[in-house]
Order: sequence, then structure tokens, then C-alpha cells
Amino acid sequence: MAQQLAAVQLDDKYTLEEGRVYLTGIQALVRLPLMQRQLDARAGLNTAGCISGYRGSPLGGLDQQLWRAKKFLTKQQIEFQAGVNEDLAATVVWGSQQVNMYKDAKYDGVFGMWYGKGPGVDRSGDVFKHANHAGTSQYGGVLVLAGDDHSCKSSTLPHQTEYAFIDAQIPVLNPSGVQDILDFGIHGWAMSRYSGCWVAMKTIAETVESSAAADVAPDRIMPVIPTDFDMPEGGLHIRWPDTPKEQEHRLMKYKLYAALAYARANKLNKTVIDSPNARLGIITTGKAYLDVMQAFDDLGISEEDAAKIGIRVLKVGMSWPLNRDDVREFAMGLEEIIVVEEKRAVMENQVKEQLYNWRDDARPTVIGKFDEKGDWILPSMDELTPARIAVVLAERIKRFYDSPAIHERIDWLAEKEREIAEPRPDVARIPWFCPGCPHNSSTKVPDGSRAMAGIGCHYMVNWMDRSTETFTHMGGEGATWIGQAPFTDTKHVFQNLGDGTYYHSGSLAVRAAVASGVNITYKILFNDAVAMTGGQPVDGPLTVPQITRQMYDEGAKRIIVLSDEPDKYPMGAEFAPGVDIRHRDTLDDTQKELREIEGVSILIFDQTCAAEKRRRRKRKLMVDPPKRVFINDLVCEGCGDCGEKSNCLAVVPVETEFGRKRAIDQSACNKDFSCLNGFCPSFVTIEGGELRKPEAAAKSGDTSSDAIFASLPRPTLPAIDDPWSVLITGVGGTGVVTIGALLGMAAHIEGKGVVGLDMAGLAQKGGAVVSHIRFAHDQNKLHAARIPAGEANVVLGCDLLVAASYEGLAKMRRGFTKAVINTHETVTGAFTHNPDFELKTNEHMKVINDACGADGVKFVEGSDIATRLMGNSIATNLFMLGVAWQQGLIPISEEALMQAIDLNGVAIDMNKQSFYWGRLYAHDPKRVIEVVGPNEAEAHPIATELSDIVAKRRAFLTDYQNAAYADRFTSLVDKMALAEKRLDDGDELTRTVAKYYFKLLAYKDEYEVARLYTAPAFLKKVTQTFTGDYKINFHLAPPAVADKDPENGQLKKSVYGPWMMSAFRVLAKFKFLRGTKLDPFGRTHERKMERQLIADYEKLVAEVIGGLDHDNVRIANALLTLPEQIRGYGHVKDGNIAKVKTREAELLEQFRNPPEHLKAAE
Repeated sequence: MAQQLAAVQLDDKYTLEEGRVYLTGIQALVRLPLMQRQLDARAGLNTAGCISGYRGSPLGGLDQQLWRAKKFLTKQQIEFQAGVNEDLAATVVWGSQQVNMYKDAKYDGVFGMWYGKGPGVDRSGDVFKHANHAGTSQYGGVLVLAGDDHSCKSSTLPHQTEYAFIDAQIPVLNPSGVQDILDFGIHGWAMSRYSGCWVAMKTIAETVESSAAADVAPDRIMPVIPTDFDMPEGGLHIRWPDTPKEQEHRLMKYKLYAALAYARANKLNKTVIDSPNARLGIITTGKAYLDVMQAFDDLGISEEDAAKIGIRVLKVGMSWPLNRDDVREFAMGLEEIIVVEEKRAVMENQVKEQLYNWRDDARPTVIGKFDEKGDWILPSMDELTPARIAVVLAERIKRFYDSPAIHERIDWLAEKEREIAEPRPDVARIPWFCPGCPHNSSTKVPDGSRAMAGIGCHYMVNWMDRSTETFTHMGGEGATWIGQAPFTDTKHVFQNLGDGTYYHSGSLAVRAAVASGVNITYKILFNDAVAMTGGQPVDGPLTVPQITRQMYDEGAKRIIVLSDEPDKYPMGAEFAPGVDIRHRDTLDDTQKELREIEGVSILIFDQTCAAEKRRRRKRKLMVDPPKRVFINDLVCEGCGDCGEKSNCLAVVPVETEFGRKRAIDQSACNKDFSCLNGFCPSFVTIEGGELRKPEAAAKSGDTSSDAIFASLPRPTLPAIDDPWSVLITGVGGTGVVTIGALLGMAAHIEGKGVVGLDMAGLAQKGGAVVSHIRFAHDQNKLHAARIPAGEANVVLGCDLLVAASYEGLAKMRRGFTKAVINTHETVTGAFTHNPDFELKTNEHMKVINDACGADGVKFVEGSDIATRLMGNSIATNLFMLGVAWQQGLIPISEEALMQAIDLNGVAIDMNKQSFYWGRLYAHDPKRVIEVVGPNEAEAHPIATELSDIVAKRRAFLTDYQNAAYADRFTSLVDKMALAEKRLDDGDELTRTVAKYYFKLLAYKDEYEVARLYTAPAFLKKVTQTFTGDYKINFHLAPPAVADKDPENGQLKKSVYGPWMMSAFRVLAKFKFLRGTKLDPFGRTHERKMERQLIADYEKLVAEVIGGLDHDNVRIANALLTLPEQIRGYGHVKDGNIAKVKTREAELLEQFRNPPEHLKAAE
């Protein structure tokens, strides 16, 4: 009988008043004020809510969720006002507690919520101290949400906020998951009302970015008012008048003790494992609690085993102040206590203090960060893992308990550590600017200058080789230069400053620079969005003219605005006096001008965030220019100048018969067009028309495929008596997080226990995404949201590179983990400045095979197959999920998954079809391949046999010039073959000569560029990519007619319209003039040089043939391969030739006199 699935709605997370809801930690924080309002209403109170704060990971998306839930919040009298910065937002919340000091209050009380990441807590310390001293209102209360980034995944420092709260005397609650967030949030407000304290709740990625099914019964949390606390006369709430000393007296003598009394009355600290003969105690909190429980699982110790062994565990809900009575009760009868907590010791120090003067006969030994020998066993740096904790626990337990399972786990961890330490491909998926990001252009600095980074996406320039070093905290941008300038010979620097940071507090740093008189140019990067955290608007009105007026009034000496659309500003736009508005292409000249100005100058770079442009264009809120870039790969030289100029990930490599070329990834391109600045004639722009949507091989409504899907055998789904863990790896921005969300919701629909965690960090910027999804029949069996070392049952690798990273490999176990891996190569940011960058796919596949065992891995060209099936690369992830599901690796029914896809409401039909095609591929891959047909590489395979390599190039050269020219090519190749045969040494040198002599012979002069543009192959590719009424514009710099840049002497590209195609057709017919005295182009420097390179190579081959022996064959091949690096046009080619000639001289010397270490191995 089919399982009855629950009726679930997406709004359940905010509207369901009892039962179980599936939600993320962020969504739980949005639900909290709604729950508090309902609790108050049931108690007969007419309250309201006030929320303010400032975004920052792991709370980067809280404001977006609050805006989306506005209709629910408004209905419940809850006001959300995003803060200009953190301390002003905290002051807003302080104000909410003052409402009921006045008779005009409309409500019985206003409960407040503040949010911010760790640095925001630091900068708000003054407000927190004042507001906490003042207190809360009787029916208000304040919950302070602190977003801590323990492992510095998307921050400039790792941070831990407890000590800041201790300094402000604010109690700290430490939830361990989504359920705790809901429970502790309600307790937090109740404690705040009772004690008059602001109450902090610590949120970290593992809790707030996780998702789980949670119980939302209205009577789940019923706050208990302490009966054993003597409340002072007048109570503990906010009042006026109220002197500072009176506030301090109330806080120190009563309020903190009231909070402690509340925590004890409500059992916020719970003994979760006990033993009649307890010897070893473990005190832990928050995420560390889940890690401890996971460590027990990994060591094969059940809760029953722990009780038998003599273990007692205290799960602390309020980590500061720690209740002394709870600690002493827990410590009774114990020989030793281990305090397990992340980062610096908070509880450990309190435990030691509270037990120090206790009875000698009852006081146990206490260890934590260090053991009794002084070894650092639970470090304060980075974050703790179940594996590290397991090693420590095993060491402590072994004195009175031992088992094979413990030895097995510890031995395996040691082996895994050694395995991961082995050398691996040095390729990482590092975060990068999005395709078309304005920072790709705006963060460049002129030669001889340096810049400093700041907070925001542009911070990533630190690893992009752009003379930009160091950064400050948010709002301090440029102030470091005030401390450097008097003591250095450098006269001037540039300082990057985002518009969000400018509005937050950065404008004050500019004021400080003006006041100090230093020479600095602020580059205010106006991208019209707070892009780092998801594209939120700046928290108030801010325009470019407004910034110019503010900076003019502050005393800036010169203000220049650069824009990709300088003509967009309306007539009468109120810019400050003397402001110049220029095109962004003048960036280099503008910066050189500004660096000569004494004092503070301002460059405002106005270009909308690329990701935000894409969102607005989809919603028809912004014009989508009918213009796209296209590359003629036969004209392309693969020099990489376009990547160098644009820094753009939408310029991707294409492997062809004639080497690596470039293409534009049209689905990723955001139409920034800076790649056109690459000095290369292979770029055209297609104006008008539109992208031709790829014909989906899998036609929608194809009843025959539906019948095939219906007949697929149903796999046996995994039993989940024990937790079943699925690791999903991918690239930010490709929809990979959706897979985890669908699986989580489907498990919830089926009533299964589920916990998920999306480790994204800077992933939205092309970085790595890792999602952890864990299933069980019982929610209580799921502890750590993050999959422990070696415990991934399944790795669904939507990106090979991330699957083969440390994060992926650490979760794999040979003979246990099954992996389904997409082998598609998605380039990283390294390709933008290294045209020869290799992803080393085979090496990554090998390390995954080694980690899982070869029979446990299925490699699939998922992106290629899914894109050709469905006409959209976004189908890849559901296709990969279908492959894994059909293999019996996903413990969720198909019906629940389909219901989750329906609920998600996005591309429903495509997602379902992609899943079904993935199932079919897993069952019968040949049937799927028959539908999609051969891919490009299969349809036009690159020659591998020497005879094919020569034949293809001979045919090309015949078309290039004539048969005699092609004979010249084969003659030299044949000579090399004979010489190599004498050595009986294979055909490697002959292949090399065939490739690189051809490359030099087929130099791309005016005739050849014209021939390659008018050839049917180019126009066929254009019509395959575009449809409609369009025209082709060419971007060229013909040496004979192009203007020169007066600054550097380089030729400047110009745009030539569609008429150029007719000119090309005529020009191509005159190729017979090439190299003759009548060749009008043959007398230019570039053409003479190209003919000389051919002659030089022929001479080089002759010398190699004459002097070739076994000792110098490797050096000979290196010499003959050198033309590989001769790429590009004009000055780019000149620069590459100069490098090659230097290297050629070195190799020739070695060829003539081979060093011992370079001789061929005997």
C-alpha cells in the first residue's frame, strides 16, 4: 500500500500553529516573533514587535526572509526596520524598550530583536552596555542574535561573541539546532522580561544555516517564573529617571541573578545522559553538544552504553552566566569533567571557578582546552569536529572501558588523516567576481600605484594580482593610510569603498582622510546593491549625484564619475560643482590624473551589480540590451588577453583540433562587454535577435518517453534505521542548494527525520557549495548536521572539483561511500589570468576512486547530457539526482520528491523530466545517448593518430594558400619522421613539428581572418546560437588603418558594421598575394615577423634533425614545442615572441650541450 504523504504548504513555516514544520534556522528566526506575539495574545497581552539589525553571514539572508514574510509580520504588529549599521540598529531596539515609559504607548509592550554578525556585535558594544544597564520593559524584552563565523568561511576574521556579551553583562543562550532556536528564542524573551537583561542567542552556520523538521506546538515552551528569587522593590525593568550607578547596582546585584534563576527554573541546562555509577562527566553546549553525541555514535557508544560505562553529559543552554548549582549537582560523584566547547573557553573557566572552593572529597578534575599534561587537545582555533572530539573521548574513556569499535574508529581516523595529507591536484574552486561584475574593471589600478581593499565583494581582489593589498574592518577604509602616509616614500594610494559600506559608516573614513590632509583617491564602487549578502538594497536613499554633493561638502579636491552608461543621467541631475562624467573605458587615464592631486579625490565607479542586473532583467525591471558577444574560435589564438582584460568567468576554454580557444558561456554572460577590450579580431557582437534555445532532445509531452519512465524498475530504497548521509557538491549559483532543499522537504513530507546544512560561504561568487543532508526514521537519531569524517553514504558530486576537495574526500570511506560524479569541467577564476590552466580532471577522478573504491563510483557527463536533453544546463542537478535515486542511493520515495518539486514551484515540468531522464540513464545509458546523439567532441573528434593530425593540417593549409604551401608543410614533417625513426624513438617529435610548424605557417593575416569569417563554418555556428533579425558587428584593429593609443602606442580596436562581411569576401579572394611583392599588408612589422618565424622554425628543425640523439631528445621536444606560446595579435603577440626567443636561446644551449639531469633516461 502506498505511503500516505503529508499535505504540506510552503507557508507552513510561518502559519502552522501546531505540529511539525520543515524550516531553516533563518526561517526559524523569522517565525520566532510571530510565536511570541501569539503567546502574548493567549496571555491576554496586546504586544508588538520591533526588529532591527544589519546583515552579515551567517545572518546574511535574514533581512530578505523578513521582507518576504512582511504580510505575516505586519498582521501580528511586528515592525522590521533594517539598520543603517549595527550600533544604530541596536539603538533602535533600545528605543522599543522605552515606549512604555510614556503614557502614549499603544501597546502593553514591544519585544525587540537585534541581529548582526560578530563584527557587528563588536561595534555595538557601547549600545549594548547602555541598553542592558537601562533594562527592558515588563512586556517587551530583547533578544540579541549574534551571527558567529567560527571558521572564517565568509569573514575577515574568525569570531566568537561570548566575551563581548560577557563584557556587556548580557546572558548568552547557545542553541544546538533549529528546534533549539525556536525554544531558546521564546525562553530568551521570557528571561529578558523577567530579569530586565537583554539576552543574546548565539547563531553559527551549523545551526542557523541548517534545516530540520521542528515541533511548533503552542504549549511546547511554557516559561516558568522562578519562585526562589527575591525580586527587589521596584522590579528590574527600564525606568526614568535612573542614574548610572542605580543601573549598575540593579544589574550586578539582581538582574544577572534573576537570569540565572530563570535558567534553573526552566531547566535550560539539562543532563541528557546519566549513569548510576558515573565517573566521567562531559559539559558541552550548542553545536559542540551535537558533535559530542556524534562522536559517541562514531565510537559505537550508544546512550545506553554511555550510562553503563559511567558517562554523564550536561547540555548547557545558557553558557554565560553558568548556574553554579547546576554544575555542582552534575559534578557529584564524578572523577573527571571534560568541557567541550568551540573557540575560547567560556564554560570551562566558570566550571573551574565554581568548583575551586568546593569540598575536596567531591571536586573532580576539570580539563578542556588543555589536558593535565598541558597538551592542546580541544583547540580554541577554527572549529571542533566529531572526529577530534572522538579521539579525546576515546583517550579519556580507555582507562576504564575499551572496545573494538573504538579502536577501529580511531585507527581509521588516523589513516584518513594520512590519506588526505597526500599530495593532490593543486586546483581549488576559489570565489571570484561574477561574470560581468563591475569590480572586474573597477578594481584595476594603473602601473606604479597600489590600492587597499575593503569590505564587500571587492574584498576578493586581494587574491587577484591587482596591486591591492590589506583591508580594514567595515567603515575604516582608508584610515590606515593616515597612519602610513607620514612614514613612507609612497605619495598616494587608492582605496576601494563599496556603496553599502559608504552608507553604513565609510563616509566617516573619507571625512577623516580629508581632515588629515593625506593624498588618497577613494574609489566608491556604486553597484546599486549590497551584493555580498545576496543583493539587498542599500538601507536608505543613495544616488550618485547625492554622493558627489556629500563628498564635495566634505572637502574632496576632485570628483570624477565613471560609468558604463555615462549618458544615462537625466538633464538637471544635481551633481556637485566641477564633477566630470566619463565612460568607464577611461579608468586608467582617470586614475593617473587623480593620483597627481594633493589631498582627497573621489572616483565614483557607477555600474550595477551583474547578479542584480540579471535579477532585474528577468523581472523586466531593467532593459536587457539586445546584444551579445560571440567568438570565432578559428580566428581566436587562445592568448587569454580577453580574460586578462575582463577577468570574466563567462569566457571559457574550448579544446579544438588546433589547440585551446575561447568561447562565451552565453548562459553565464551578463553583458558587461569588457572582454571586447581584448586585443583580438575573433570577437563579434550580435545585435538584435535572441539566443536560440537549444532544441531539447527530450520533447515535452513525448508520450513514448513517459511510457519508458513508467516502466523503469523501482530501486530498493536504503533502510534508515541508522542515519543516512548524502553529501552534495557544486558551484555557487547553479542551483545545487535546491537539491538539498528538495530532499529535505520530501523527507519532511514523508514524516522522516531530516537535518540539512548548506555550507556556502562565498559560494555565490563561483565558489564551492557543499550541502549535507542526513535522514533517519527518528529525528532524535540525528545529531551533527555536518556529515562526520568518512560517514557519507552517498556523495552526489554535481561538481567534480568540489567533490575531490578536502571537504569532499574527508567524508568518503572506501567500501562504504557510493559516489555519483558529474565530470563536466567548470573553469575557476585561475583561467582568467592563466590561459594554460588545467582542471586536472583525471587526477581528481583518481583521488575519488581511491577514496571510495573504484566500484563505488559512477562518473557521468551530467552537464552535457542534461543540457542537450532539456535545452538548459540548470537541468543538470535534477538529472544527477535521478541517476543516484535509480541506483538506490536516496532514501526518499519518488512520490515525495515529486510533491517537493511541485511545492518549490519553479520549472516544475523540466525538473521532473530531468529527474526521470537521470533515472533512465542509470538504468539504460545507451537509450539516453541514442536520444541526445553525439556531443561536439564525439561528432568532431580531435585527431590523435599522426596520420590524421597531418592530413587535417594539410587540407587546412591547402585552403589557406594552395597545395604547394601544404607540400612545404608535409615535406618538413616527413624529414622529422625519418630522423625520429633512426632513433627508434616513437613519433612524439614528429607530432610536435606537425602541430607547431602548421601553427606558424597558418598565421592569421588580413586574408586569413577574412577567409575564416566568410567560411560556412562560422556562419553555421552563429545561426545555431542565435535566431531572429540580427546583425553582426566586428571589433577589429587592422594594422594598416587602425589608430594608435598616444599613451602606449598600441593599436586601438574599432567597430565595423555588417558591411565588413562583404569586404571580407572580397579580401579573402586575394590570398594569392600573401607574401608577394604585391601584398599590400606584407610590409607591416607583424607580417614580416610572422614570415621570419617560419624561416627560423625551419632552421631550428634542421638543426634538431642534424644533432638529435638519445641524450637530447627531451630538450629537442621542448624546443620544437615553443610556438605553442606564440599567441595573439599585435602587441600581445610581440610580447609572447620576446619571451619565447629568450627561452629558445636557453634551450638551444642545452640541446647542444645537454646537462646530465636532462638527458633521456637510460
